[in-house]
Amino acid sequence: MARLLQRLGASSARRPWLVILIWVLIVAGATGGALALQKPTTTEFSIPGAEFQAVLDDLEQNFPDAAGGTTPVVFQTSDGQPFTDAQRAAIAATIEKFTTVSGVKDAVDPFVAQATLDGIGPDGKPIQPSSPEQAQFLMRQAAVINGLRFVSSDGTTAITQVRWDLPAQNVPLEEREQLQEVGNQLTSQGITVEYSKDITQDVASIIGPGEVIGVIIAGIVLLVMLGSLVAAGLPLLTALVGVGVGIAGTLAASHWVDMQSITPALGLMLGLAVGIDYALFILNRHRIQLLQGMELRASVGRAVGTAGNAVLFAGLTVIIALAALTLTGIPFLGIMGLAAAGTVLAAVLVSLTLTPAILSLIAHRVIGRKTWTKHGFTAQGEPTDTSLHLTDHDEPTEPRGWIRTVTRHPIVTTVVCLLVLGVMSIPVAGMRLGLPDGASEPADSTGYRSYQITADKFGAGMNGPIVAVGKLPEGLNEQQLAGVQLETSEQLKAIEGVQHVVPIGISDDGRTAAWQVVPTDGPNSQSTVDLVHTIRDDASAIKEATGVDVGITGQTVANIDISQTLADALPVYLVVVVGLSLVLLLLVFRSILVPLIATAGFLLSIGASMGAVVQVYQHGWLGSLFGVTQPAALLSFLPTILIGVLFGLAMDYQMFLVSGMREAHAHGQDARTAVITGFRHGRRVVTAAALIMAAVFAGFIHAELAMIRPIGFGLAIGVLIDAFVVRMTLTPALMHLLGEKAWWLPKWLDKILPNVDVEGASLAKQDAPAASEA
Repeated sequence: MARLLQRLGASSARRPWLVILIWVLIVAGATGGALALQKPTTTEFSIPGAEFQAVLDDLEQNFPDAAGGTTPVVFQTSDGQPFTDAQRAAIAATIEKFTTVSGVKDAVDPFVAQATLDGIGPDGKPIQPSSPEQAQFLMRQAAVINGLRFVSSDGTTAITQVRWDLPAQNVPLEEREQLQEVGNQLTSQGITVEYSKDITQDVASIIGPGEVIGVIIAGIVLLVMLGSLVAAGLPLLTALVGVGVGIAGTLAASHWVDMQSITPALGLMLGLAVGIDYALFILNRHRIQLLQGMELRASVGRAVGTAGNAVLFAGLTVIIALAALTLTGIPFLGIMGLAAAGTVLAAVLVSLTLTPAILSLIAHRVIGRKTWTKHGFTAQGEPTDTSLHLTDHDEPTEPRGWIRTVTRHPIVTTVVCLLVLGVMSIPVAGMRLGLPDGASEPADSTGYRSYQITADKFGAGMNGPIVAVGKLPEGLNEQQLAGVQLETSEQLKAIEGVQHVVPIGISDDGRTAAWQVVPTDGPNSQSTVDLVHTIRDDASAIKEATGVDVGITGQTVANIDISQTLADALPVYLVVVVGLSLVLLLLVFRSILVPLIATAGFLLSIGASMGAVVQVYQHGWLGSLFGVTQPAALLSFLPTILIGVLFGLAMDYQMFLVSGMREAHAHGQDARTAVITGFRHGRRVVTAAALIMAAVFAGFIHAELAMIRPIGFGLAIGVLIDAFVVRMTLTPALMHLLGEKAWWLPKWLDKILPNVDVEGASLAKQDAPAASEA
């Protein structure tokens, strides 16, 4: 493979403009495909066969009027005084206009609804029951909705529920914007209108100022490391090309599959990070070879054959880990993984072809003038003093700096690393999973204000009601249906954690009924999770008491079910990734203990990074710094994404550091000296790569899309922990302690394992005779 990649790199260097033209055509074709084929992404999460989905499908079929999505709109006086009659009339007129918006089924006038709850009829007089039986019925009905309000008790706030034809997450942006245009006209009346995040969320843009800042920081790191503006710009350029192709392909694929809004953002994040790093690895090897005196195009080919071989292996590792998300059996997660894997594949192909083409064109400008002259060359790269050239010999040297501390005190270093990583991992034991709600939105957004006002004025449960669906007995008349509906409401209200039960209605055939069950607490609270399980557990008792077979659905229930499914799939995925790690590292390093050290280090990195995420996003530590307005359960698929991505990146760092140790050991150095040599050769590029990745990931901590923020934080902290604590501290300490035992491999296993020349060392051996003859 190394020889094949060398020929590919040399060919790209000989025909740079052809390669550039090909990539221009690829970018143009992908962009055109995206513009022609892409469909809007969605924030709806679903799992075929899940219990909530089966109940929802039944509701859509048998009672479609009750199946559409519901989004709250909150009205509040600007001066904090109770609504005036004129303001009430203006709100009523606005709600009437809501019903004319395309896609809206209906909207409730909060003042009429509140009057009804207070026992006031349309004529403004108290409702008088026609019989003692009706009076008793009304009393029982009032008990199940006791405390429910549509107008706050201080008269300053009102809430309406807008019902749509489609699920709330699938309502087109144009229709949601039209609704906001109608509502915003109330501003002139001294009324502030706040909308839930389902109404205001715009997932069309995946790039914000934070992401741009992250790329700028990455550019600064490149400039400091490389000392040349031209060289620093190359990885950024190639990364943007790879990202452009990957994201365009992802958007084009949305024509055939339902694409989550987070999918392109995840691809952008990974594509930028690995695209910059992969180009940097090849660029760094090329610069070293030039300073050793190698001819330009020969150096380009060799860099692709050596560092490019490592890039190919590292990229395939990330791609396999991401593609393995399909093994979870969760469709949207599998699509997310495949889309991200496609973007990483584009980054690998760009690095192996476009990077050498551009290196050929920029020629000697890839190295700054001072660096050229320091190593015995003219400013144009012509040799003047070969004694100053870099040498490629791995001569033993005394350890200096960080590696000296690590190897002189390996036991203390190991214990400290294990303690730090272990303590950081402790919060994972209390991790809760969920999907983001309005509380996760930025503090200055209308989605967050709507959530908070609703919780303060009407109760947290109004932000995430549960929809109960009942199959009614056959042959009931109208009076019997009303009685069964009320009895079921009472059964639901009696369950601990239920605040109110509001009947939605009964289907025309009298066989399906629906209720809105309002929990005591918010949609992501543990008590609401417990309530969902309790309702399902009590379903048989409710059926026995009323004859009604009750199931539950709605966005709150869907989020809980999806989170549980993802949590159940996580151990299986982790086993697959760990098994893959052991097999790949066994092939690369031909050792039993090195793969075990690397895999254990990966698990420690995952534990520590997840612990940090739990502390910040679930417990609120440093929340103001990271934009956490209200701590809550973590994004349900965040652990799975972190495992897949960090696994691939951890293998990158492991390979670029430990492969140098293996090569030095193979060239005759003792195991402990080889640790120092390998560290000395790999530390600079791994340090830069980790800082670049962390900068790119950290740029997403304040992303426009709330779901991507904890992923960006987790990946940023995970990369830093894995690179600097695990790979550059713990691993050298353990390798030093093990000595020659680190490279032990049974002879029978050594014979059957294929030789995977990841660093392309065979190229040096094959080229040595030719160089000597020349």
